[in-house]
Formats: sequence, C-alpha cells, structure tokens
Amino acid sequence: MNEASLKRLEYDKIKQRLLEFTVSPEGSKLAERHMPTANEAAVRTWLQETEEAARLLATGASVPLSAMEGMELFFALLGKGRIYTEQDLGQLSAWLAAVGQMKRYMEAKKMIAPTISSYADSMHDCPELRKELDRCIRHGQLTDQASSALADIRRHLASAEDRIERKLNQTLGKYKTALQELLVSKRNGHYVIPVKRELRKQVPGTVWDESSSGQTLFVEPADVAELQAEWQMWKAEEERERTIILSELSEFAEGHADGLRWNVEAMASFDFIFARAKLSRTWDGIAVTISEKPYIHLVDAKHPLLGSGCLPLNVQIGGAWRQLIITGPNTGGKTVTLKTIGLFALMVQSGLLVPAGKGTELGLFQHVLADVGDGQSIEQSLSTFSAHMSSLKEMLDAANGRSLLLLDELAAGTDPGEGIALSIAVLEELLNRGSLVAATTHFNEIKRFASETEACTNARMAFDAETLRPLYRLEIGEAGDSYAFAIARRFGLPERVIRRAEARAAAIGTKQAVETTSVPAWQSAEDKSSRSKPKPVKKDKERHPKEGEGAEENAIEDDRHHSNEAKRPLQVGDCVWIYPLKRSGIVYKAADERGEVIVQVQKQKLKFNRKRLALYIGSEKLYPGQDYDLDIVFESKANRKARKQMGRKYVPGIEIVTPPEEPER
Repeated sequence: MNEASLKRLEYDKIKQRLLEFTVSPEGSKLAERHMPTANEAAVRTWLQETEEAARLLATGASVPLSAMEGMELFFALLGKGRIYTEQDLGQLSAWLAAVGQMKRYMEAKKMIAPTISSYADSMHDCPELRKELDRCIRHGQLTDQASSALADIRRHLASAEDRIERKLNQTLGKYKTALQELLVSKRNGHYVIPVKRELRKQVPGTVWDESSSGQTLFVEPADVAELQAEWQMWKAEEERERTIILSELSEFAEGHADGLRWNVEAMASFDFIFARAKLSRTWDGIAVTISEKPYIHLVDAKHPLLGSGCLPLNVQIGGAWRQLIITGPNTGGKTVTLKTIGLFALMVQSGLLVPAGKGTELGLFQHVLADVGDGQSIEQSLSTFSAHMSSLKEMLDAANGRSLLLLDELAAGTDPGEGIALSIAVLEELLNRGSLVAATTHFNEIKRFASETEACTNARMAFDAETLRPLYRLEIGEAGDSYAFAIARRFGLPERVIRRAEARAAAIGTKQAVETTSVPAWQSAEDKSSRSKPKPVKKDKERHPKEGEGAEENAIEDDRHHSNEAKRPLQVGDCVWIYPLKRSGIVYKAADERGEVIVQVQKQKLKFNRKRLALYIGSEKLYPGQDYDLDIVFESKANRKARKQMGRKYVPGIEIVTPPEEPER
C-alpha cells in the first residue's frame, strides 16, 4: 500500500488508536508493523479473530492478558548463558502463572471463540519450571528451601550476627565514657561505635569512618573484629551458594527457551487481537461481507474518527458502475465521503470491524490510492496542480482491475478547460483499466461525461437550499450544484453582485448547452476550436448603481434596461430576470392572454406574470440560427432520446414524461 495515500486517508490515526489498546510491548510491536493486505485468506482470518474477540469482550469478562512487565530483558538474553537474578526469575514465575491463566480462560471459551481459543492449545505454562521457581524464590529473594547448604549457611550467619550483637552491647558499656552516644551502626560492612576523637586511644580497634565535623570517629572494636571476620566468611559462603542455585535455575529456564518464546508470541498475538476488538467496539463495528470481485457497498457507514454524531453514508461502486463522480457544495461532505470509502477498504483489509450496517460488502484491493487535499509543499516546490499530477502519475502506474482510486477536486489548480480535458482523459483511461474510481468535482463538463458514459454515474451531496445547510447525505444518480450563489448570500456578499453573477451564469450555461450539441464536452480544445461556434454576446457598457438609499433598486433598473430590446414581448428562449426568486431563468412559453409566462428554472417550469420578469439576454443572442432546436435546453436527455425513437418506429413501453407546470408565484 502507498504510504502517502495511507496518511491522506488518516489510516495512521487508526493505527495510533490501535496502539493505545495494546497492553504489552510485544503486542504494540505487532500493531505497529500491521498493514492492510490483499490476501483474502489472511483478511478473512483477521476478521474472524477480531469478531470472536469482540464477542468475548461483549460478555463482560475480564481477559487475563499479560503486560509482560520486566520481561523484555529476560527474553532478550534468553539462550545466551546468562545467570538471572532472583527478580528476573521471580517475574518469570509470575508470567508463567499468567500464561496458565490465559490458557485456562481460552479453554473455557471454545464455544464462543473457536478460532482464537485454539491458539492457546500450543501455549505451555511449564509447570515443572514454575514449581521449582516458586520453591526457590519468594518476594524476590532465595528461600532457605532452595538448598540444604544455603539453609545451613544462613543458620551460621544468624548465629554469628547474634554473637556480634551481644559483644557490641558489652562494648558499649565498657567504653561508655569515650562514646559520643550509645549507638551501633555499620560502615563499609563493619559494625562500629561512635568514639570522641580526643578519647580515641581508650577504644582499641580499627577506624572505618569519621563525622563531617571530624569530632567523631567510627571505630570497630578489636574484640568485635574477630567475630566480624567469621560473619564475613559465612556471608561469602552464602553468596557462593546463591550463585550456584541461580545458575541451576537459569539453566533450567534455558531448557524451556523454545516453549517460552512461543508463549511470548502467543500472548502478543492475543494482545493484538483483543486490541483490534477493543478498538472496533468503540465504534460498534461489524464484520463485513468479503466480495470475491472488486466491489464496495457501504450501508449506513460512519467515518470512525468523526464520532457517533457523524451522519451515515450509503454508497455503491463496482456493480452497475465503476466510476462515481460526486458533486455538491463545498463543506458538503464530498471529501469526507472519499475518505470514508478509502478508509473502510483499508480497515477491512487490516482485519478491523467497521462502523456500518448489515449488508455492507467490500472486495479486496491491491492498491488503495488517494489524491485528497491540495498537496502543496514548499520544501518539494509543489504547487496544487503539480501535486495532483504527481499523485495521478502514481495512480496510473498502479491502476488495474484491483485498484481503488479516490480523486478529490478533478481539474483543480490549472486552466479549467485544460484541466477538464485532462481529467476526463484520465477517467477514460481508468475506465479502460477496470479500476474503481470515486472522484469529486464542480465542473459541469465532467458531470456530463459521467451522465453520458456507460459504467460511470453521478452522485451529489444533499444540500438544503432553504437553510443553506449541507445535509451530508450522498444521493446517487443525479449531479449536484455547487450553490455558490446561495452560499455567497449566506456570507453577506452584496445582492446586486450576486444577481448579476446569476444572470451571467445562466447565459453562459445556455451557450455551453448550444456548443455541446455538436461537440462532446470532453473533446480536446483543438477539436473544439476546429468546429463552428456561436459568436459570444457582445457586452454593453455597464452602468454603476447610484449611491445611497435605493442603490439595490437602481441596480435592478440597470438590468432591465441593459438591452435596447427590453420592451419587446418575451420570446421562447429568452434569458430573463425573475424578481420574486431573485435569479435568472429561460422562457419556456411566451405570455398568454393573461400575461402569464412559463419560465424554466433548474429543470423546473414555473409560471410568472410578465410584470415580474425582465428581459436580460435575448434568444437571438444565445442560440445560433433561426432553426435551433430549443428542446436541447428544455427537454431531458431521456425525453429527447425517446422522442427520436418514437419518430422512427413504434417502440412498446416507451413514454415521454413532462413535469407539471407549477402555479403562478
């Protein structure tokens, strides 16, 4: 998998959360190294493991996972002939107890989790080793039961210490007048008493230390030195016997090295499996159906990093269509949709349960590549367009029938005409290779390509035009609008600026519809330039609205008198300004005897009184020739196709559906 794409899809954040659920260093290492795979057998096994572990956690039982605290050094030195300390061997005994507990726990859960419980069958808690360690070591110290020689040595040590204590008590009374205080302490392993410097000669013995002021000397009395030497001899014997015992115990542990290492791997695997299950349970994940073909069908899918408040996503790619072109306003959720699709594919191929509903199905992909974000980089001298081209190069190098490609903002960062042509050429190439593609765009030419190309379809992010709020719901089958003008109003741009922009957008859109009747939208710029086109409408000199109160009304008057033909009767095809809606439309039917005109506005046919309309651009300036077929403007593609078929021959079941005209507004 491509590292840059994994980061763009925020897979690294999922892995970081996964690491937080591990309890042992070895489990963390497995999680850190884990990557998505296209191997179907591995993915199915991982998902089965995670699902079974999640079922066990759902029962509320506490899983006896071992944190393996303090065991890293032990296993790092295992097999190298090291003599371990009492602490090392004591921790080994405690860890073997945890291994035995885990083995018994999984044995009892075979009905609930048959797959992962079988992993515990090969674990070995080394009962002989553990019994010997428990006999010899307690609370991090060798016990007297470790060997008869050690027990005998410790009896002699205790006897020597008792004699030294009695002799010191006698010495304190004997040299009482020469002492700073009646106190026995140790210096350098020797029992000493505090003697005044000026009375040093009254206490025969060896000076081992003095106070910071120099007024007190710590002296080992001569009549205690002989007993001290005997104690040190027995202490050396104890250390020698301790070394022998620890050496034997270490050798015993080395004999179980293979079993101990396997236990480490098994416990780390359990830690990693249950970490996947714990993470999956945080978002109520389910095990999805794995498809044998490249396919994505998400049902009520929620992005795992957005929390429970995230609205669900329903999307399908790989069935009736292999390319999904997503449109809609900015902040409407297009990019989140791409990230959700890509991240779900990566999570499933990592053995994680995903937050989705029943019916969710995904195929496995060799490549999941994403071009999300502008990718600008000062260090690498990449502009937005350069970054997109770099990503596209990687995609085209890898694209095949088992690739999932996610493209955000097609044709962005360069001249729109060239960017659109290049984007459509790339989509055609990916379609030929059989790759699954989800892409976002704002350009109508790319929307038209999706609507007219087999195995490709449009989708839109739902948007509430009344409240100007995105609904974050994907609707497949229809292209969406960018709602630039509505959003501009929401942010307070001057109304006269927005109205002029709407009128010009309507005129441009109509002219583009004219051009596409003879030239497909995705043809190259050279092909288009070689064909005849209508001449652009000549712009009249604009007049500025009057300042102060009533400036907005004056702007409307400017628009009404923008053409010398503003007073003539409205004709079919005229671009008009609609005062009640504060936007433009195209005349569908001229005024009747009551002065009512039918105007097409965004595929809707609405009725208005002539007094509520103002001519903006005449039809003769918008359409080439007197015999131009205005059905291209007013009729849907399906109706035009049906009408053409009906004109040639009888076709059973075919019909032309015309939406009803809405009443006067």
